[in-house]
Amino acid sequence: MSAITLATNNMKKSIRFYESLGFVMLYGGNDAELTSFKVESSFLNIVNLCRDAPLNWWGRVIFYVEDVDEMYDRVIALGLLPEFSPRDARWGERYFHLNDPDGHELSFAQPIG
Repeated sequence: MSAITLATNNMKKSIRFYESLGFVMLYGGNDAELTSFKVESSFLNIVNLCRDAPLNWWGRVIFYVEDVDEMYDRVIALGLLPEFSPRDARWGERYFHLNDPDGHELSFAQPIG
């Protein structure tokens, strides 16, 4: 995967959310139509829709991190509310889910073992 693009109705709020999680903005900004973040060798793009455009659930983005428990602690320290605390999955990952300000589902995970 080279990039994924998510929609927002509030670019400023979306940027603040992703930067608080440690994502580094490469392009765009609060008033931009498109903002890009570097994610390892890929990109996370945020496209700004008009405030009246509906945002619908479409799936989940999975980000691998070095330490999923450390990422969970960071999320909690930011006052964000994950769906559940980190858990081990039968498919060999430790993970938790978090929604961004626009309702996009994010999964932070790391391989077990």
